[in-house]
Amino acid sequence: MTQPTPDTTRHPRTRGRPRSVAPQQALDAAVRLFWTHGYDGASLARLSRQMQLPRASLYQSYGDKEGLFLAAIQRYAETRQTPVAQALGPQGSLSSDLRAFLDAAIRLATADPATPGCLIACVLADAAGNNPRLRRELATRFAALESRLQDRLIAGRAELPATADPALLALILAATTRGLMLRARAGAEPDSLRDAARVMVDLLCLAAPPPAAPPPAAT
Repeated sequence: MTQPTPDTTRHPRTRGRPRSVAPQQALDAAVRLFWTHGYDGASLARLSRQMQLPRASLYQSYGDKEGLFLAAIQRYAETRQTPVAQALGPQGSLSSDLRAFLDAAIRLATADPATPGCLIACVLADAAGNNPRLRRELATRFAALESRLQDRLIAGRAELPATADPALLALILAATTRGLMLRARAGAEPDSLRDAARVMVDLLCLAAPPPAAPPPAAT
């Protein structure tokens, strides 16, 4: 029986397609790049390389660099900011939940030397400038945190001074949190940030009435 003659014809090699990358994985790479280098420092060439996507795919998926940045902000809020906000509980007393929230924020801002601070409080705030679209996004993100803090303060109103305004206190707490993020961006040590956070919570709850004593046991 005659064996088939092997095909020795040389076929031209075709250029392989770029390796497929999961959209969320690509966004995580964009988050890290923007967080590390800022909006201006994250060039499209660098984003394309880190996300393992050609520029054409970036434009097709996000429109432009600004659209990609906003998608990265959303991804950051979902994966980093939401767990921090969840520390507000309510799980314990108001003061303990506020300390837990600020501690979680400080951990986020100082855990990785390559990504200090906060993508929203530091990078988005810096990029917003006179850009109406980014300023609206910044205002929306700020308002969301303030609303979450206000809800927790209202829930723990019994632990606040009688004349306290939860809305104003939420603004102060949110501003304090952003200040801590900026200090982390500038290289402040985590322990010093925690000390500042502790003092802030102590001042907030300083004039709060003591917790009500439990009723006497029935005899």
